[in-house]
Amino acid sequence: MAVVGVDTGGTFTDVICWTDDGFAVVKLPSSPDNPARAVLSGLARLPVPARRVMHGSTVATNALLERRGAVTAFVTNQGFEDIIAIGRQNRPELYDLASRKEPCLVPEALRFGAPGRVSAEGKVVEELSAEAIGDLVARVAASGARSVAVCLLFSFLKPEHELLLGEALAEAGLSVSLSSDILAEFREYERAATTVANAYVAPVMAGYLGDLAAGLPEGTELCVMQSSGGLIRAETAWREPVRTVLSGPAGGVVAALAMGKAAGFDRLITFDMGGTSTDVSLLDGALSMAAETELAGLPIKTPMLDIHTVGAGGGSLARLDVGGALVVGPESAGADPGPACYGKGDGLTVTDANLFLGRLSPDHFLGGQMPLFPERLPELFTALGAAGGMTAVEAAEGVIAVAEAAMERAIRVISVERGHDPADFALLSYGGAGGLHAVALARLLGVKTVVVPRHPGLFSALGMLFADIVRDFSETVMAASDKTDLIEVAGLFGNLETRARQVMAEEAPGARMVLERQLDMRYQGQSHELPIRFVADPFLAFHNRHEAVFGFKHPKAVIEIVTLRIRARVITDKPQFTEAERLVAGVPAEAMLGWRPLVWQGAEQAAMWYDRDKLLPGNTLSGPALVAETSATTFLPPGVAAEVDGFGNLVINVDGGRAATA
Repeated sequence: MAVVGVDTGGTFTDVICWTDDGFAVVKLPSSPDNPARAVLSGLARLPVPARRVMHGSTVATNALLERRGAVTAFVTNQGFEDIIAIGRQNRPELYDLASRKEPCLVPEALRFGAPGRVSAEGKVVEELSAEAIGDLVARVAASGARSVAVCLLFSFLKPEHELLLGEALAEAGLSVSLSSDILAEFREYERAATTVANAYVAPVMAGYLGDLAAGLPEGTELCVMQSSGGLIRAETAWREPVRTVLSGPAGGVVAALAMGKAAGFDRLITFDMGGTSTDVSLLDGALSMAAETELAGLPIKTPMLDIHTVGAGGGSLARLDVGGALVVGPESAGADPGPACYGKGDGLTVTDANLFLGRLSPDHFLGGQMPLFPERLPELFTALGAAGGMTAVEAAEGVIAVAEAAMERAIRVISVERGHDPADFALLSYGGAGGLHAVALARLLGVKTVVVPRHPGLFSALGMLFADIVRDFSETVMAASDKTDLIEVAGLFGNLETRARQVMAEEAPGARMVLERQLDMRYQGQSHELPIRFVADPFLAFHNRHEAVFGFKHPKAVIEIVTLRIRARVITDKPQFTEAERLVAGVPAEAMLGWRPLVWQGAEQAAMWYDRDKLLPGNTLSGPALVAETSATTFLPPGVAAEVDGFGNLVINVDGGRAATA
């Protein structure tokens, strides 16, 4: 039996299994109406049954973005019912007098105030009576809500009132999310927003995972990837689905770290271009974490990888705006109807542009399993070009240029805007469409080396196989350095560690667990924190980190330890990347599929097509060329050189010299 990684995207569902005999892969169109159907179909095509399925899913993400979650009520203290709508004073468009916020997930009629109050010191100043609980539950049950988010003031210090309300609401048949379970930290708006997001998608996620689990053979273990890059059991995921909003993209970043360490690329910018969107991240020897993200107008504050997403993918739709400018995305053709070349619709996409320009082959798309209809494209691109005063070729190249500009901006966000020069990193390209645009992006960014791994279109699914079982725990403590010594700081972790051990005993019974400690710290008077590993002298580490990030430090200032964090990790068995000997022989004849025309910078050129599965370690290629495999195609423009390294990676030297393999 096999261990299987599954990544469900907006366009394709990717399945990769690992056995003692190696890997087997399946790529098939997603089924947006019922994502479980494509997953189960992919699993059925594997040569061996699955013992464990590790799954990256966009179900929670899409439910939030498309507002398809459950009818959700919000319960908080009396007088604070509208906090979820008021939010913070921050505005993305400060000077836009007509700026509009996203509608609140919880309408005013579904916001309820509960009596009872806990002070900022964690003491009960007003009791919550059984009569008040009964009255509140009756009102919520009569409202038509299916799910409830409960977020009381200072419940992260004393959660008893939340627990009482949660128990009563659950007995009434409602799905319940408690802020003390989801985010036991201060800042009530972020805590409330994250809890509401969890409550909103929990019934949807529970239904999806329930359908998926029911379709799996008895005894198959189902785990779900979190936004943090760690796995949790399916039962945990449907209780706390907010932890999975970046589930799919996280898998690719985890795989990138593993591949980079094996192949000698410690500093990587990951570029994951799929059918619907592009996800980018930066790895400087380790996973890069973010404190929170914003989704559907709400701050989502859970541990997550630092991934930036833009709505530019192979299926992104191209159009002219009212001013006649070419626009690509964020709308996507998805899996159905898909790009125009799928034969179901007329919406032109980035994939259509690549096919029209000769950078995709109808004979090799998805290994020849999925027919394409290029004969439809000349008329459609001629019409698009005529509307914008362009030729058909100019329109197609314009679509690609606009999409690449959006992706370049995304990479600059996670590199240049964070103090990194992209030229100091290699670009690791994956996703079904990544290899078609990676070299162009590298040139725009000044990157010298592009790495395209084996099975790039299934790389995020591969990452599921490299993930550990992980749970994150946090507790706000507000301890000042002038009143707390290092021994006391270590002691503060006691309760959190006890909780971590109890939870992980259920998450991974009998497994050996590793605990990683972290502190969120700030100078007294600041309103933002820096994450610091709990080392021998965390106060000194904070001073140094503050100087590195902000350019200054205050050695005599009081430091506040705001939040304690523990990451509990169970190390899983993982595949091993093995390096083969590089050969000096030429490219095998069976790897060369023949010369075909393509368009580059407005002119037609002849390019050699290669079968990637037939290339050998040490083989070198020169552009213009295209390298086809089942899950993706890689485009080598004129002037670049590539070499297959010992791990099967295609390592591309953007300047055209010998490929800079590690």
